[in-house]
Amino acid sequence: MFKKILIANRGEIALRVICACREMGIKTVAVYSQADEHSLHVRFADEDVCIGPARSADSYLSVPAIISAAEITGADAIHPGYGFLSESAYLAEVCEACHIKFIGPSPNVIRLLGDKARARRAMKKAGVPILPGSDGPVRGEEDAIKIGKELGLPLIVKAVAGGGGRGMRIVRTQEELPKLVKAAMREAEAAFGLGDVYLERYVEAPRHIEIQILGDHHGNVVHLGERECSVQRRHQKLIEEAPSAVLTDKQRRKLGATVVEAARAVEYSNAGTFEFLLDGTGNFYFLEVNTRLQVEHPVTEFVTGLDIVKEQIRVAAGERLSVRQSDIEIRGHAMECRVNAEDPVVFTPSPGLITAYSVPGGPGVRIDSFVHSDCTVSPYYDSLIAKVITYGRDRNEAIARMKRTLEMTVIEGIKTSIPLHLRILDDPDFLAARINTSFMERFMPDKHAGKNKLAESA
Repeated sequence: MFKKILIANRGEIALRVICACREMGIKTVAVYSQADEHSLHVRFADEDVCIGPARSADSYLSVPAIISAAEITGADAIHPGYGFLSESAYLAEVCEACHIKFIGPSPNVIRLLGDKARARRAMKKAGVPILPGSDGPVRGEEDAIKIGKELGLPLIVKAVAGGGGRGMRIVRTQEELPKLVKAAMREAEAAFGLGDVYLERYVEAPRHIEIQILGDHHGNVVHLGERECSVQRRHQKLIEEAPSAVLTDKQRRKLGATVVEAARAVEYSNAGTFEFLLDGTGNFYFLEVNTRLQVEHPVTEFVTGLDIVKEQIRVAAGERLSVRQSDIEIRGHAMECRVNAEDPVVFTPSPGLITAYSVPGGPGVRIDSFVHSDCTVSPYYDSLIAKVITYGRDRNEAIARMKRTLEMTVIEGIKTSIPLHLRILDDPDFLAARINTSFMERFMPDKHAGKNKLAESA
């Protein structure tokens, strides 16, 4: 087992990994930018190293700085968390070269599944259902027009690299296809340094279903059931829950078995998530694989009783998975709301000093956060400041506990997304699980309507 792990991340996920390491008796190293000098992950790690100024490119995205910090402190493994370099095949390769264990899949697997066009081909070969689309990146406007006519409308243009909704455009007419392809290419180039895009048939108003997997280096792979992440705004998840309210046991077994076989086919190890679209007729289509720990992993931990971060560490150390598929049982229902430091009406970031911070506990409540009173939320990074996760015997109890927790949460000095979450939790369609990826478009058809509704609830 590892003696010391460096966490190449910040915020709540860095604290989450520190908690797992403490329980396992493993020393930790925190890295931080100058903006995060007083962050809690720095306080609670056994050692800490400043790796650069506030800008991510000069700190949390700097492979040389992170490797240097690991070598200086004698860390024998690096946990990348999520975001930043968590899906960097390059970081994984450099770790191998420096004899530092990367807690994640192999560089080859990260590179394969990080290229969405290549991932589509690999999944098709493994028997995973995929949407009709281009066989690899499109070669300019003329190629896009030709492929678009063959596939039919509507289409979605997707960046081969990256995620977070960047480099994506929905095409509803042939006339707008060239313009939207060019726009997606420019955005992808700016965001990921690679402008390649591919085309895929667009599914109207699907549900977003994902399957959590774990694999080890001994050929063992298990799935931990599904999560539903359909409540999104601009491809960014707002609320996640497990299990999905609409999947049948037959669908769950079939999708889980398909994903496990696909993971074995690409020799997947460590934690990962296979994401799917579920259309209105019950058909699943492959979306992508996230070769890292997900933000929403706590809901799966609640319903399975497994500590996914500990499993990641054990697998990276060469151990076998602690569970077999027959050991995994989904119990109850869990839900997660992402609390962001942003204006809940216009969605602009709301950094600044938190003057008061208090979150309730109680049965079935978990708070993953890095903020506290007199803490400054930095403008340099993602606006996520806390994850509120609740568990209940069923979906209704999980929702009731979520409402109670959010209503009793006190965060002053900045604006947060809590008022928006409370409104969603009261929505009849949400309560009845009539949700899909267009839910927020119906819920807030325009910003003015959203502003009026939120003002009424304030």
